[in-house]
Amino acid sequence: MRPPYLQNVGIEQHLDGQVPADLAFVDDNGRPVKLGDYFGKKPLVLNLVYYNCSMLCGEALAGLSASMKMIKFDVGKEFDVVTVSFNPKETSEVAAAKKVEYLKRYGRANAAAGWHFLTGPADSINALTKAVGFQYQYDASKNQYAHATAIMVLTPQGRISRYFYGVDFPPKDLRMGLVEASQGKIGNLTDQVLLYCYHYDPAAGKYGAVVSNMLKLGALVTIVFLGGLILILFRLERVAPRSGWDPPKSGQAGLTQTRYVR
Repeated sequence: MRPPYLQNVGIEQHLDGQVPADLAFVDDNGRPVKLGDYFGKKPLVLNLVYYNCSMLCGEALAGLSASMKMIKFDVGKEFDVVTVSFNPKETSEVAAAKKVEYLKRYGRANAAAGWHFLTGPADSINALTKAVGFQYQYDASKNQYAHATAIMVLTPQGRISRYFYGVDFPPKDLRMGLVEASQGKIGNLTDQVLLYCYHYDPAAGKYGAVVSNMLKLGALVTIVFLGGLILILFRLERVAPRSGWDPPKSGQAGLTQTRYVR
């Protein structure tokens, strides 16, 4: 049985659910924005934290920045990140300080234009957390929030495509999640092959191998290889010069043989 302060804590997946576009927030420059301002162009990573959290939130942000460093996609180019505080008392100045800290960890040029740190009023926060199934609870005795940790990958239109749990996000999962959310508009052929061989498991919040698909792909590669090898050998046989002894034609035996008589 859960302790009382964890009764309403968890994450309920709302896959393919729409994140409301009209929710009002304030960005790290102090400007009013709406979530829909970030929709329509690229897949997004959404994560919910509070900036003065002394435990999980910092670990989750550090894990996200580390995972993003391990993939070739660049924040602000192939995808954007929206980090939202679920503490309505936090300010854009606090958000700006966190942005500087984690952009430094990420360490890639031009990421500032693609990683957004938001704060906002309780109404917007409640609507957003409800839409994505993020459940948390304030513990007044400790002046802290009890919460789970996850990141959500959204399509460019703001629909929830994938959930990844914890504070350590495997780069392979993050990359495949972004490729799927983009509907193949980012990534390459290798990514498409991986998506054929790996399937997202909502319960585990990660990708796992699909053995049957891997066997099918292996069989196809084997057939293509053998077919190519047979074709190459056939062509070599046709173009190779004939060599060796040819038997004499009929009626020419006397011209090509010499009989010795003792």
